Amino acid sequence: MAITLTDTGLLRLLQLNSAGLPVGAFAFSQGLESAVELGWIRNQHDTHEWLSQQLKYALPMLELPVLRQAMEAAQRADLHAWQQAGELLLASRESAELRLMDSATGEALMRLLKQLNIPLPAKNESVTFITLYAWVAVYWQLEWPAAALGMTWSWLENQVIAATKLVPLGQSQAQQLLLQLQPMIAAAVTQAEHISTAETGSSLPALAIASARHEVQYSRLFRS
Repeated sequence: MAITLTDTGLLRLLQLNSAGLPVGAFAFSQGLESAVELGWIRNQHDTHEWLSQQLKYALPMLELPVLRQAMEAAQRADLHAWQQAGELLLASRESAELRLMDSATGEALMRLLKQLNIPLPAKNESVTFITLYAWVAVYWQLEWPAAALGMTWSWLENQVIAATKLVPLGQSQAQQLLLQLQPMIAAAVTQAEHISTAETGSSLPALAIASARHEVQYSRLFRS
């Protein structure tokens, strides 16, 4: 997978995937908090298994293909296809919490992009973070592989930060996890290149159960 980036492109990719991007992604654990509460995740090894399963079976089958489809639609200025990518993502979510994460971070990103004077499509009910991410990636002339690597890294970093608070993990353990899981990011992006719209979708029952249970968890740090 060859990636070509200008200096400006690299800086914008880093900005788009910064942990400081004010979209509220840090507020969601995506089922991780519930998995810890249930005793499914107790240490660094368990955390590695939880995240590696998603990097292998979830992101390359759903989030990354949706990103690619939304970028291709944005490049063609096909607003209908771009909106359909968001609809597919939302329809594939297996809990209200995961749908909320998509829409809430999407709305926050839309507000930010307006303040940055980036031309945007009309707001609709299927706007999500991933489809807006795709839109601005095309506007900033970022290639699909770079945008996909950046988005997946951002997801992984947010999850490891959450695990650091919840499991808990030490800072060195968190860095070990990031280093160990990095090769799976590139593999996920490569796999996602070959997933058609008809094949897009995934189901991880444990993730769905954890997310749904988190919605009614009595005490929690993360949003639901």
